[in-house]
Amino acid sequence: MKRIAIFTSGGDAPGMNACIRAVVRTGLHHGLEVFGIYRGYQGMIEGDIVPLYSASVSNIIQRGGTILKSSRSAEFLTKEGRQKAMNALQKYGIEGVVAMGGDGTFHGASVFTSEHGVPFVGIPCTIDNDLYGTDFTIGYDTAINTVVEAVDKIRDTATSHNRLFIVEVMGRDAGFIALRSGIASGADAIFVPETQTDMNYVAKQLQRSWARERSSSILIVAEGDEFGGAMEVHAELQKRFPEKEMRISILGHLQRGGNPSCMDRVLASRLGMAAVETLLEDKHTVMVGLRHRDITLTPFESAVKHNLSLNPGLLKLAETMVI
Repeated sequence: MKRIAIFTSGGDAPGMNACIRAVVRTGLHHGLEVFGIYRGYQGMIEGDIVPLYSASVSNIIQRGGTILKSSRSAEFLTKEGRQKAMNALQKYGIEGVVAMGGDGTFHGASVFTSEHGVPFVGIPCTIDNDLYGTDFTIGYDTAINTVVEAVDKIRDTATSHNRLFIVEVMGRDAGFIALRSGIASGADAIFVPETQTDMNYVAKQLQRSWARERSSSILIVAEGDEFGGAMEVHAELQKRFPEKEMRISILGHLQRGGNPSCMDRVLASRLGMAAVETLLEDKHTVMVGLRHRDITLTPFESAVKHNLSLNPGLLKLAETMVI
């Protein structure tokens, strides 16, 4: 193997640039030519491919987002689109690809390899931390720290005005962001998709809190909670406590941006290096991950959403801490 390429796909995550840097410099260390594919699978189809050098990735380890840009490609879902992508890879003599993204990215890579034989290795990049095969995904640590910092600031206002704040965080399918950030910020209740929301219980907890004359209340709501997002929770609680001043704060894409944390930079660097070495070992259609501090390989078909459950110990901790 002499030439490899790297691309980023799906939602951006802090640490992607650190990972790109690691892939490029590891490849160069092993005597490879490394190419960057702009805009994910769509850029692959259109041949938007450029050589990357050591200088190409200088001074990016601290930057959020992705210098290679990202997109979602409907055309790649078609056989004709994948053939165009293969033609582009052949034009540049690319023999292996590092795919940074989530389960949709890995599914596309798996189909492409089965059709055209090009080896792909995946790197888990999503702030949701909901991929099986790794303890942490790139971007998750930065995202939860962003949430905690925002909630700490919101609490200042909540305390000053004796208000209840309902803070909505990302997590359409999983509550990993809500759970950890809720524990770390001392939330009075945490709403996650994985558990059934009991509004009667939440109301009782709030009443107990107010009885102790607590000057602020914070609820953390994952956007995918089965009861609904912050708007629905607010409407329900306003009916139960019409006299209480309540405010909604939806953090939204704030959680996806920003400079990556130290943990995300190191994780991204380790996984980037491991991805290149995995290709050189003639292993493919796998995701590199970190389990119990060691690099592991997980087949693409296993590294998907919904195969990972919340830590029951953290759920118990969250419930205990609101007493």
